[in-house]
This record gives sequence, structure tokens and C-alpha cells, in this order.
Amino acid sequence: MVDDIRKWLEELGLDKYGDLFVENEIDLDAARHLEDGDLKELELPMGPRKKLVAAIADLLAQSQPTSDTPDAAPEPATGQQAERRQLTVMFCDLVGSTALSQQLDPEDLRDVMRSYQDVVAGAVTRFGGYVAKYLGDGVLIYFGWPRAYEDQAERAVRAGLDAILAVSSVEMAGVAALAARVGIATGQVVVGDLAGEAGAITGETPNLAARLQGIAKPGQVVISQDTKTLVSGFFELAVCRISTAFMLYSLHGKFHSLRPQPSFSVTARSSRLDR
Repeated sequence: MVDDIRKWLEELGLDKYGDLFVENEIDLDAARHLEDGDLKELELPMGPRKKLVAAIADLLAQSQPTSDTPDAAPEPATGQQAERRQLTVMFCDLVGSTALSQQLDPEDLRDVMRSYQDVVAGAVTRFGGYVAKYLGDGVLIYFGWPRAYEDQAERAVRAGLDAILAVSSVEMAGVAALAARVGIATGQVVVGDLAGEAGAITGETPNLAARLQGIAKPGQVVISQDTKTLVSGFFELAVCRISTAFMLYSLHGKFHSLRPQPSFSVTARSSRLDR
């Protein structure tokens, strides 16, 4: 294990930190769970931290599910028959990306987008989410495909909160603090290859998730009524909008491990707003 972490750091050109990782008992399995805040506690400079955050995201994306990593989502097979199933779909968006594109050199903007995508991918993969597509400043994630989970809605919400926290912790020279917003919806979809795209989904659920993301405030997760029904025992919820089409709930809370005893109360505060 010690040799593995030293070899990994050497491949990244960061072998001088090998002793530091060994002293803190960080092996390759533990490294998969490190976040930017953890690396700050180890007093690593910004450059090495950025390299490690990106490398950790790659580790998580490449890992296959084993007894040691039960939450890793398997890669979908190509040429699949279309199937109907319930998914929880997440849209994550980087706030202010248009302004960033006007302010930054294209290469600097690319570095910002890469860091943003890496931390979001790392957050959702830890909870078994599957990154289906990068859409400019947006990320489309499935929970419940290709691997199904009984608690996929809860996993999605926790991943959304974790992703927002991870994005806010990204530090880059000359760039103001980053912020993300997330929309999550649960419902029936049809999953299957479409126009050469593996794992394409059709149905109202991804459209609803995109709409929820669009009205979320920076640093906020907004979920649909169906998602709320599945997770209401685990988070503090506040009704933020009601219409004839859908009901939305904003969530606020700290990250907790999966399946804790309920540690957030449900609020019943509501208001009616015209669309």
C-alpha cells in the first residue's frame, strides 16, 4: 500500500510528498476520498492541490465496483436495448461562467472549467452517480443507472450538497470564488442508445431537473416533489415555489455519511408564486 501511494505520487510528479502521505497514513484507497480542504490541512501549495484533485477524480472515474468500493458506478455497455426505469437526474451548473469567459484568457478559462468539472465528478462519483455528459458549464448526472440503488434520491441530494461545497472550495489565482447550483428530479425515463449516444435518456425527468437548476440560487440545491418524498427524513427542506406544474424544495445542510439517523428536520413553510 505504501509503495502504491508513492508510485502514484511519482507518476503525478509529486513524489516529494510521499513521506507526508505515509506519515498521515494515506494509502491509495484513502486518497480517493481526499478533497481540496483535506489537502489544505496537509499544507500543500495550490499547484499540487489542483493536480491531486484532478488525479483523484480520474481515480474515481476509472475505478470499477469491488467489495472495497461499493459505490462506484459501472460503465454502461454500448448497444443496449432501451429500458424503462426510475432515475434521479441531477443538473449542476457553474454560476457566472459567461462573465468568466469574458474576463479570462481561453487557457485560464479552460483551467477553471477543468477544476470545476473535476470536483463535481469527484463528488457525485463517491455516491455512485454516473456523469452522463458535460454540457459547457453544466454537468448531467444519473443516479440509478447503470447501477440501481434503493436510496438513489438520497445519494443524489448528498452528492449535490457535496458538489456545491467542493466547487466553493476551488481556489485559482485571479478568479473570484466559484459557485454552483443544482437541480434534481426523480421519475420514470427510458434509457438506451440514441443517435450513437450510449445511455441517452428520454422523458420529463431530465427536463424538470434542468428547469430546477435554472431557478436555483448560487450554492443551492432545488429538488422536485417526487425527490422530496424520498428524502424528506434526511434533510431540512423549505418550500420555495409552488405552481400547477411542480413543487420545489431548497435544501441546506452539511454533508453526512450515507444512511445516518435523521439529522435534519422538515419545515412546512411555503408560499405561492406565479410562474
